[in-house]
Amino acid sequence: MQDFIDQANKNGVTLLPAGRCQFCGADYQRGIFECMEQYNNGLQHLDFTNSEHHLSRFLSVDAHALQHPEIHGRWSNHFHLTRLNLILDKHQTWYYKKSPLLSDYLNTYKLNKPHEFLPAPKPLERGSLTAKDLSAATTANECIDLIRNWANDVYHAWRASHSIVSTIADGFLVNNNTRKAPGGKTTNHEQHLMKW
Repeated sequence: MQDFIDQANKNGVTLLPAGRCQFCGADYQRGIFECMEQYNNGLQHLDFTNSEHHLSRFLSVDAHALQHPEIHGRWSNHFHLTRLNLILDKHQTWYYKKSPLLSDYLNTYKLNKPHEFLPAPKPLERGSLTAKDLSAATTANECIDLIRNWANDVYHAWRASHSIVSTIADGFLVNNNTRKAPGGKTTNHEQHLMKW
């Protein structure tokens, strides 16, 4: 937990110890502290040893991170918003082994754009759904649907940065040769990635 406190301090953000989460608005008693502690409770219906639930893990991590950018490093927004673009807009299948590839691509990208900044939507305007809403799910399928809606909601809230991350995503796809072939067929390289 100390990591997010240190990052907030580094970003010059005072974390409020009580009330709703100051960033996403989730109705907690201890603000961001409880929001961070309770995040995984909403995922209790999912079995992450089941590969069919991996996508929900990626979407929930991205949504949560983008609703709380003040407690992450600046380039974290690039990573999470680009991954949402790849999954939601470019309809890429995502696997754990693709995340380090995206991180490596962003490390190269930022060498040419060291001052690029994705402006975050105002706190409490980063989507109406939060991790706390996941607690309403009573089955894995309900949880998966809520996560997809949450990720879409947060992604839409960051629409001012969509053109930047779409360009990054396109470069990532070209760099890693994972584009869909005409007609929606996967390329040979993508078929290899699917085995991850």
